Amino acid sequence: MSFTFEPARTRVVFGRGTATSVRAEAERLGATRVLLIARHGGDEVADELGPLLTARFTGAAMHTPVEVTERALALLHEHGADCVVSVGGGSSTGLAKALSVRAGVPQIIIPTTYAGSEVTPVLGETASGLKKTRRDPAIQPDTVIYDVDLTLDLPLDVTVTSALNALAHAVAARGNANPLIDAIATKAMEGVLHALSGDPSTVEARTELLSSAWLAGTCLASVPMGLHHKLAHVLGGTFGLPHAATHTALLSHTAPEDLTKRIHNTATRFGAATSLRELGMAESDLSRAAEIAEHPDALRVLTNAWRDASPV
Repeated sequence: MSFTFEPARTRVVFGRGTATSVRAEAERLGATRVLLIARHGGDEVADELGPLLTARFTGAAMHTPVEVTERALALLHEHGADCVVSVGGGSSTGLAKALSVRAGVPQIIIPTTYAGSEVTPVLGETASGLKKTRRDPAIQPDTVIYDVDLTLDLPLDVTVTSALNALAHAVAARGNANPLIDAIATKAMEGVLHALSGDPSTVEARTELLSSAWLAGTCLASVPMGLHHKLAHVLGGTFGLPHAATHTALLSHTAPEDLTKRIHNTATRFGAATSLRELGMAESDLSRAAEIAEHPDALRVLTNAWRDASPV
């Protein structure tokens, strides 16, 4: 056994109604002028920030395009913001990270999906049709506020694909040489699959999904990016496929054999796409995607995922 482990510096606030603590958390970081990133559902947080709120940006986009980041950065500088608060899914989180690392200001993330990236030092950005990923401790968010209440109205289809996105993070970390990461990954996997085995719209299931997404994201911060995530980033950044739905379509073709049937059955039970073809991927683009991914198994996995040639 051999590993190196450095715990993340992110402060986590978890529960129901915790979004009301956002002003106190911002003030704890020394913020006086907050830029709020929120496409939907940010009104409550805006009210809680009160006089700290100086500007709001609503243009976050999937896969964090650099041109969007540049527009938001100009707004941040225009208003002299000294803190970024994000409300939403992976798009809002990615933009907050990109702004924070460029401007050197702290960030508070309030997730409303199960993306998990809010607890990682990883940033994926898209420029000229290519999505590139980098790790840097400076990217790590300062505070994450998990409020179960903000996930209660998440549509069922988004809930399922987002939860399976979180599951992909845990799958990537299961079996890690670090026994702590392995244990956390196993707990996260069990939580996601248990919550999706019944009615995922209940408060209990939403709580289990949100806590499992946190655990899964924590795992992802400690492992290198494998084939599954390489393919997801290529398919999103270059071919414009939706991030969580792409994870779902890929996962039963990249997961270990003991999980493939369970994952595939879970996705189909809720009507989620289980093939890249269903997401609009052209078969003629598979070779190009495999070339960009630069992995010897990429074309085989992509072909199976496009056909839904499930190993189950």
